Amino acid sequence: MQTVIKHIVSRTYKPLLEKYLSKTRTYRYGHIRLQVPPEVFHPGFFFSTKILLRYCCTLPLKQTKFLELGCGSGLIAIAAAQKGAMVTATDINPVAVQTVMKNAESNTVNITTIESDLFEKIPHQQFDMIAINPPYYKKQPLLPKDHAWCCGEHGEYFERLFASLHPYIHGATKVLMILFDGCDIPLIEQIAAAHGFTMHCVQKEKNLLEQNFIYQIQLHI
Repeated sequence: MQTVIKHIVSRTYKPLLEKYLSKTRTYRYGHIRLQVPPEVFHPGFFFSTKILLRYCCTLPLKQTKFLELGCGSGLIAIAAAQKGAMVTATDINPVAVQTVMKNAESNTVNITTIESDLFEKIPHQQFDMIAINPPYYKKQPLLPKDHAWCCGEHGEYFERLFASLHPYIHGATKVLMILFDGCDIPLIEQIAAAHGFTMHCVQKEKNLLEQNFIYQIQLHI
């Protein structure tokens, strides 16, 4: 049944969605109002961002050093800042970085924004919480906007993520990453283990189209 539903969605809903997202759109989530250009991942039409956001908001955020890695439109970063976190938001896509700066200003929150390929341009520091909604699909990104979707043919994104994570965490850092049942979770767990990390599923959420998993990433002891 799930396969049939996915096929129907792919044939009908997806073309309409692509047409709708070909222009800059306004999106509201609670008290947050965002402008989302077509070059940036839209959080309103996909489940992962909102699921991860809801989980993050159950945790104490006030005065925490919070990093949204691959921030897109900045929904999670802005919500964390509204709850009193000291937020850094980064993205490899320069349009996303400019979008977050504008969205932070319009929502009257202070966020440090950095254009960076993963941790490449983030000054060395230790965060208390890192939220990651990674690219899932095993393809090579060709355009800047593709980095929101494509992790490389062999999961190169995850290799670089785990290889560079150590300097940015301390013993109590919560590193949270959302994945879904259509990505290669065993491969990602294997890459994490090779760099000294374990992945513990802390929440599952299922709908008619997919099942999402939030993992907490920890140093292997």
